[in-house]
Amino acid sequence: MEQLRRYAIFAAVVEAGTMTGAAKVLGMTPSAVSQHISQLETLLGLTLLHRSTRRLDLTEAGEVVWQGCQSLRQTLAQTELRLGEVRDSLMGEVRITAPVGMAGLPLVQAISPLLQAHPGLRLIIIADDEKRDLLKERIDVALRVGTLADSSLVARHLGETRMLLCASPAYLARRGVPTRLAELTSHDWLLADLPGVGLTLPDEQGMPQQLRFSPRVLCNNVLPLRQFALAGQGIALLPETEVADDLAQGYLQEVLPGHRMAAMALHAITPEREVSHKVRRVLAALQDHFGRSAEVRRRK
Repeated sequence: MEQLRRYAIFAAVVEAGTMTGAAKVLGMTPSAVSQHISQLETLLGLTLLHRSTRRLDLTEAGEVVWQGCQSLRQTLAQTELRLGEVRDSLMGEVRITAPVGMAGLPLVQAISPLLQAHPGLRLIIIADDEKRDLLKERIDVALRVGTLADSSLVARHLGETRMLLCASPAYLARRGVPTRLAELTSHDWLLADLPGVGLTLPDEQGMPQQLRFSPRVLCNNVLPLRQFALAGQGIALLPETEVADDLAQGYLQEVLPGHRMAAMALHAITPEREVSHKVRRVLAALQDHFGRSAEVRRRK
């Protein structure tokens, strides 16, 4: 890096025409400027400037170095231009991590219009319920559900999401539709691999009631649970965003809607407050989609 600094000082001397003029531009003393030029000449083993009391002239070697400095300046200008394009355009990749239940249909619906309009935009989606290190893994946006831990990360509220008890009409026709919390224990359950393997649901008075089950299917991913529920194998607790279409088309039916779990906050997390234009547009698409989804739920 020190060598690059000497080349920059040399270029300033050539442009100013004198050591004194370059020193004023660089905020240095003339002797310091002269010392850097001498060090560069010693490093290269060549004289770069013919010095006289009135002027400086480039030697043949100095002319070669001067041309190299101009080429380097042009390369740096092109680099800055490309960086500006990366910062201000919707080109390149955006890395997103999201819980498995949010990484399917919700992201498809939110981001697809942006991908359609900007062919140069590329997404890398990491579907994982684990909390990943955004800085270490160069993740631009993380979707987080529930209460956030205090951290240096920047959170943007997107809305709320709910988990719903769902089963297929065929299963409910075969095993009966539960009308009370107590009836749930006699049903077949399809559950995520959570500590205690149970649920806490509000009773008729709104008080939390803890229920424990011996599930027929236990899985660490909600997507297979949705498929088992569609196949009529039992009742599952599934993200509303993932099963909204299944419910609307009658493939699944909500069980005990009067005993829903409390809604959970949904946030988009970024490592820093200032983000690139493409990440800003992705965040805006997420806020627009989940904001509209929340409005639709309020009208129901």
